[in-house]
Amino acid sequence: MADQETEHAAEALAQLQLDEVTGEMVSKRELKKRQQKRARKLAGAAARAEKEKNPPKPKATPEANANEIRIDPDAMFKQGFLADIYSEIPTKEVVTRFPPEPNGFLHLGHAKAIAVDFGFARYHGGKTILRFDDTNPDAEEQGFVTSIEETIRWLGYTPHAITYSSDNFQKLYDYAERLIELGKAYVCHCSDADMKRQRGGHEGKEGPRYRCEHSEQDISTNMDKFRMMRDGKYEPRAAFLRMKQDITNPNPQMWDLAAYRIPKDQTPHHRTGTQWKIYPTYDFAHCLCDSLERITHSLCTTEFLLSRESYEWLNESLQVYEPKQREFGRLNLNGTIMSKRALAALVEEKIVRGWDDPRLYTLVALRRRGVPPGAILSFINELGVTTARTFIQVARFEQSVRKYLEITVPRLMLVLDPVALVIEDAIDPEISECRIPFSTKDPEMGGYGQRLTQTIFIDRSDFRETDSKDYFRLAPGKSVGLFQAPYPVTAVSFSKNSTTGQVTEIRAVFNKDGKKPKSFIHWVPEGSRTVEVRVHSPLFKSDNPMQAEGGFKNDIHPNSETVYRDALISAGFDEVRKTGPWPKGSNNSDKDAPESVRFQAMRIGYFTVDSDATPDNVVLNRIVSLKEDNAKN
Repeated sequence: MADQETEHAAEALAQLQLDEVTGEMVSKRELKKRQQKRARKLAGAAARAEKEKNPPKPKATPEANANEIRIDPDAMFKQGFLADIYSEIPTKEVVTRFPPEPNGFLHLGHAKAIAVDFGFARYHGGKTILRFDDTNPDAEEQGFVTSIEETIRWLGYTPHAITYSSDNFQKLYDYAERLIELGKAYVCHCSDADMKRQRGGHEGKEGPRYRCEHSEQDISTNMDKFRMMRDGKYEPRAAFLRMKQDITNPNPQMWDLAAYRIPKDQTPHHRTGTQWKIYPTYDFAHCLCDSLERITHSLCTTEFLLSRESYEWLNESLQVYEPKQREFGRLNLNGTIMSKRALAALVEEKIVRGWDDPRLYTLVALRRRGVPPGAILSFINELGVTTARTFIQVARFEQSVRKYLEITVPRLMLVLDPVALVIEDAIDPEISECRIPFSTKDPEMGGYGQRLTQTIFIDRSDFRETDSKDYFRLAPGKSVGLFQAPYPVTAVSFSKNSTTGQVTEIRAVFNKDGKKPKSFIHWVPEGSRTVEVRVHSPLFKSDNPMQAEGGFKNDIHPNSETVYRDALISAGFDEVRKTGPWPKGSNNSDKDAPESVRFQAMRIGYFTVDSDATPDNVVLNRIVSLKEDNAKN
């Protein structure tokens, strides 16, 4: 029955949308035409006014970028949608709730809802309840409950209370009986095909809407049947309780929605075991749990816009406390998938390592990838909150993360594909110890010592066998600077593996002519720590994998992970690891979590320690590249 309700809701949303200017329910196509017409009419004047108000700004400096990441964390509550609804619904104390179903892991879209629910209440001095919507035992697990709670705390929020819809099962059942007594609910035995006909459509044919014959049963009959459902006298889907709403209403969410169902499988509930054989639907339980918990602002995404009428109808019918539901646009990310079923398929078929694979956009995956919780919240705050659905490119999210990390984490030197470079000159002990700063912009970060040895290692990509005018790194007869080393080096010869043709050693001499080299490369000394490095690129080829020909599995990029098993990292890593988390002052509550050790690898990207790492076997994940074009390549 729950699947059927979801299908009906999806059909309804495909047909109708609210024109907030006129208050009319119109088709998506008509609404889009209206919005485009209004946008064209206002765009010219708005652009001119904006130009006069905000003249072009000078190019940003590092100091300006430092200020830019410190966006007012309360900006989205001071203006726009969230400011409007606070003015619209005055109250002595704001009480919100975040109501996830414990049937999977939260993703980036949920982070927006968490930030809105918790942030709105905090800003107004109120409180937020974490309420698990556990009304479907077939799909729910205690493990998901634990993960959701940990994720919310990782993001920096603390629930005022943790509750469950199942806390109210008896009260909800009593409300259902009261609704029957009021003549506003009945037990129905219709099939899926019958339901479709009643809603005005069957096998593509439209017809008038009508109620089923069971709606005419008397109160006593409905009560007896409902108690038989409770006592397990019916098979799954043989009977369910429907609310007697308004079948003539143009809103499909008023077409006698189901209130109670018998699950397909009698799976024990994770909290109540086998106590209940029937369970309330979302449309019945959600608004009543909001009422029982005295929620003032029931904030949800626009998928539930049409549900607001049925939400209010049920509370009014039972004459209980009436919370106010308001809807904001959900956050969607292009180039990935959020469907729990699709994600489960990736995990079960071992296409990815697990639900926390860094190529996914579940919050546990973003955490393992090393994305700081503050970067996620900063990204959401930058986007703001409106009633429009938001479709964001992955590149924009990564740029927000990159900007957050840019001046807040230390720099190290990491050589992914090392090749030996032998310096033929004698190295004076007085110049062999190089001081490497953790930041070239913030001296307070300090630095570390890196010894210039006779043999050092550079990245294989920083040497070419044949030089060219447009190439500025190392080649035979060409000089290049070594970052923070006393002299540039000039390559004089190289050796190759006779079988593979791969360069195995480069020999060089110091260039002491005093001329500044055109470019600098990073390097590590002999004896540096070996680490495994995992560099991830997009898992899917297209912006919309779910619409790919042949399904999302046919859209998987075959080379979405590159592993460097013999990478070398500079000596400063041990200090960075010891002094994490980075960035300092982050709201990451678990200071010992491996992903809290973050750093910038010069010229490569931002990295973190993976959960597979051990004290002796370091495994690193790339968080993001240094620049967007590098990420694309």
